[in-house]
Amino acid sequence: MWRQDNNFGRQRLQGCNTISVCRCTELPETFGVISEMVEPFLEGQTLDEAIEDKKIYIVDHSFMKDIQCTDNRKVVAPMALFHVDSRGQLMPIAIQLFPNFAARQHPVFVPSDPNGVWTLVKMYFNNADSAFHQSCAHLAFTHLIMEGIAVVTNRELSQSHPIFRLLAPHFLFLLAINSRALAKLVQPGGWIDKCMTIGSVGLMNIIKKKFADWRMNVEGWLPRDLRKRGVADTEALPYYPYRDDALLVHKAIKSYVKEIVNAHYDVTDKLTNDYEIQNWANSLVDEEGLGLKGVPGNGKFTSNKHLTKVLTSIIFMGSVGHAAANFSQYDDYAFPANYPAFLRGNPPEDKADISDEEILQHLPDKNMTLSIAAITKLLSDRGTNSLGCFEKKYMFDPIGEAAHSRFTASLKEITKNIAKRNETRPEKYPYLDPNEVPNAISI
Repeated sequence: MWRQDNNFGRQRLQGCNTISVCRCTELPETFGVISEMVEPFLEGQTLDEAIEDKKIYIVDHSFMKDIQCTDNRKVVAPMALFHVDSRGQLMPIAIQLFPNFAARQHPVFVPSDPNGVWTLVKMYFNNADSAFHQSCAHLAFTHLIMEGIAVVTNRELSQSHPIFRLLAPHFLFLLAINSRALAKLVQPGGWIDKCMTIGSVGLMNIIKKKFADWRMNVEGWLPRDLRKRGVADTEALPYYPYRDDALLVHKAIKSYVKEIVNAHYDVTDKLTNDYEIQNWANSLVDEEGLGLKGVPGNGKFTSNKHLTKVLTSIIFMGSVGHAAANFSQYDDYAFPANYPAFLRGNPPEDKADISDEEILQHLPDKNMTLSIAAITKLLSDRGTNSLGCFEKKYMFDPIGEAAHSRFTASLKEITKNIAKRNETRPEKYPYLDPNEVPNAISI
């Protein structure tokens, strides 16, 4: 199954990294695809026609070109083109492992190339995808952002503040697990150095490069992120389990937050004169505080709408966002060829076929394979309560009690909805079932 192209396409939609796929409206100049190369896979259309019909999607990791990695190891900087076929499947139609530049034109690999080299090209693409996954989709965009928010929240809001009581369950064990991860996984000589091609040096360089573009009101706001990436249209891209399930939970979180915010700040003056919440707002954006970009209100809350969006974004990141990036790790990584964290040797430079024995030479040795399986299994375990079932109760007031009751009721309905969806999906996507989503980043 791991060799199949439809599995490779599904990984963009329900694997560890579900936030990189975008609709392609025009090809990057550094991507050497021409229509004739891919027309055999477009079911009778030209490439321009398929682009116009919203059937072409792209994952572009070319920003990894020349990323410095641990021990000067090299990682590819690939681009992959996908087509939504008549069955609604996202199928790869072209992969280029490095962007073109004046002095070097890299080969574009397609599904009709010899099976061995096409398989290895997909593995090298996934090796780069896993680098982005662990660096950004997982570590930076959930663990690290949430740590900064937790620190700012504890610094600026008293424990009796209604917004502190709303957020507190979503910080449970966060600082402890981050400290543990830095000591055991991320530090030089740790698991990342030993078991990922990029190592800790590459990990931090990727974070540095991509975090500069992250904005709470775009990448941190699910509906807008989906629109920005061109993947919100369910007719154009009918199968996208992450999108469909995440939107259900996002809506429930927003309704929960909105009810509490509107009840506590029933007139604007209560919000604008709340010095704790205003200091918290400023600390989120101030460079001497957290320095986040795109925070609704830009450091000053003058409307409940902006506060609701910020709080929804935070709770979503610490629960659903982390669940999507974390709990599928064992399923993807444990069989190294399916989603290789580490590859040895050099990526293909031409279309000459290679044997399975040669493919094996690129995979990690037994000890590294065991380590990858063990760590991803550990990270994929749930050790805390599911979303809405708080380990420690912070809200005892009638407003909070009523909102929480409605929130948990909506989550139960979402669980039923997702279970029904999984009955007909070609591969189940259990990771965003509210029963499977913890309240906080605790692993």
